[in-house]
Amino acid sequence: MERYLTLSRIKKMKLIYILLLSIITSNVMSQSVPARNENIPYLVTFGADGDKSWGDDDFCQVFFFVVPKTHKKAMYIRVYDPGTSGKIDEKKGEFNSKTKFSIYGGKGCISNSKARQTNPVTGYDSGNLLASKTFTNEYDDKWYSFGPINPSSGELSEQYGGYVIKLIIKGISGDDGNLYKLFLSTSPDKNQEVEGGNAFTFEYTFRLNNDPVQVSHVYPYIDSKVVSVKQNNYDWDVDGDLKIISNTRLGIHLKKSGNGNWGRSEHKVLSKEKESSFDVQFHKNKSNPVNNNNIAFNITNQYGEAMPFYTIPIGGVPKPKSTIKLIPGGK
Repeated sequence: MERYLTLSRIKKMKLIYILLLSIITSNVMSQSVPARNENIPYLVTFGADGDKSWGDDDFCQVFFFVVPKTHKKAMYIRVYDPGTSGKIDEKKGEFNSKTKFSIYGGKGCISNSKARQTNPVTGYDSGNLLASKTFTNEYDDKWYSFGPINPSSGELSEQYGGYVIKLIIKGISGDDGNLYKLFLSTSPDKNQEVEGGNAFTFEYTFRLNNDPVQVSHVYPYIDSKVVSVKQNNYDWDVDGDLKIISNTRLGIHLKKSGNGNWGRSEHKVLSKEKESSFDVQFHKNKSNPVNNNNIAFNITNQYGEAMPFYTIPIGGVPKPKSTIKLIPGGK
């Protein structure tokens, strides 16, 4: 009888484990931006009058959402806390900032080369304007939904796997930091993922965790043509270590920036690392962590072209061979 109960308990434990794993996997794959597996608390965009040494190099952020051709129903781009006020935003003096969220689709939305730059140069807002709203202090700790958006109003791109919709977040005025999250949803009232959808950007500007044991991640995709990459990190503030994990190497250490500066370094790509994602990791200084650390980060290939970071890594999170040692020089 005792043996039967033991086996029964084991079976139940296995069932619970499978259910929990399913829930965890579902959460990891959900289309929040930042995604849960990136472990990034918030995106951040400062007002146009802000101080760049606070971690935003150009007061603008651009994200692209990919909707599969098979998805025919309307969808929504939801923004958590789009205004600048309240508990999560970064106050400088009194809150006085305005942030504009604009959605674009149509021809040129992603195919225009200016749309794929890491700086808001002339032409980055290519495509057809679908919706726009400027926020001041509204929707503190609340969600705002843009939509309904017809997926076919995006630009169809075989390269990116479906219809592409562009969201530009731009600091219009003021000097505060607007912290927020995004979600691609099938519902205007709650976060329901678009099956097969994804999101990517060519430059991330985000807030790191304050907890020194937390590690943040971004996932650039390395296609078959990439021979080498150049990483560019802005305003790291001497907050620990940055490194790349691949399916072959456990640690490619990156040159770090100081306050209000860029840190840049070039790294070769091995043949086995192509057609997979890199896991770029941001490790905080455990003995003296920097609080409220905002940084900007991008990666370019050997031609100087910015590479996309996918919130859901293509091919999954890299799983390097455990026998590979850290590479101090990163070469």
